[in-house]
Amino acid sequence: MLSSREIKGKAIVQLAGQIERVSDLSYRVKSQSGLGFYTVDFDTQSGWICSCPDYVYRQLKCKHAWAVQLSFDLRSAVKQNVVIEPLSQNVCLCCSSTRIVRHGVRHNRYGDLQRLSCKSCGKRFTQNFGFEHMQVTPDTITSSMQLYFSGESFRGIQKFLKLKGIEVSHVSVYNWVAKFVILMENYLDKITPQVGDTWRADELYLKVKGDTKYLFALMDDETRFLIAQQVANTKYTGDIRPLFAKGKAIAEKQPRVLITDGAHNFHDAYMKEFWTIKYGRTKHIKDIRMGDVPHNNKMERLNGEIRDREKVMRSLKKPDTPILAGYQIYHNYIRPHMALKGKTPADKAGIQIMGRDKWRTIIENASSR
Repeated sequence: MLSSREIKGKAIVQLAGQIERVSDLSYRVKSQSGLGFYTVDFDTQSGWICSCPDYVYRQLKCKHAWAVQLSFDLRSAVKQNVVIEPLSQNVCLCCSSTRIVRHGVRHNRYGDLQRLSCKSCGKRFTQNFGFEHMQVTPDTITSSMQLYFSGESFRGIQKFLKLKGIEVSHVSVYNWVAKFVILMENYLDKITPQVGDTWRADELYLKVKGDTKYLFALMDDETRFLIAQQVANTKYTGDIRPLFAKGKAIAEKQPRVLITDGAHNFHDAYMKEFWTIKYGRTKHIKDIRMGDVPHNNKMERLNGEIRDREKVMRSLKKPDTPILAGYQIYHNYIRPHMALKGKTPADKAGIQIMGRDKWRTIIENASSR
């Protein structure tokens, strides 16, 4: 049953000119008694907070906050999503005709490929987008990638494939991961995620050939979309301005709020990239502690994911390894998150990957561009 405040909030939404949007996380709502405007802002801990007396003194979600929440939900529902579909297996590669018939099977070393014929142009072909000249089937490659990024080692995958009658070396599995991660990264970086206005940044130490390095990551608070990451040599003095610059380029905007710890290099990069007059000045929250408000536990959860994966690898071999980019793809587009009710960050950011095998859907579309 709807509360009286929620009912009044719906009535405000239905009236024209009552809500003025300042940003994705800040609104002005007209006072229903004609006393000017109240400001309604989004807080990462408390949700929508209002400057009206009802909220200030009673600490209850007022009608203005309900009106903004309903307006925000409506705007989110009408956002245009990017839907990436598996490529059709019933269209001719040469003439785009749909008059396709099966024409035997081509036997590969580790699997069979269906051959097709076009009754319009007479061409014969196999639809093996992105996996041409590979000695194993696409399912073998995508299953190996899923196993690796969910925690298995290259040698463990090699043993698993051997049980399936597929003899490959662990180096071949690494080569598959390296090849297709680069292909997918170049394709997905051209798609703009619909992230929110509050971003978080944090660092995590890693071992690269035995040396300690630091992985800096930038994540959207609302969708948990991992926007960008960067490997630096030092924790407090490393220049992480490229991280923020890449985040702006990918999201095609800058945040209204940036949450980090108190490290000086975070603030230095913030001053150079986000303290601007042209795009508006981002608010920097940097005094954070667990148990206080605000905190950075969402970034700590992401760090835990990466740490669990890094333990299996024991050490990275080079700073620009495709493994980190591959895990970013896995986190954003493949792995469902409990905190997002079983959806991926990409789903929440307006990018839907369709099909039973999302790895294959991305690779097929990336190779066809």
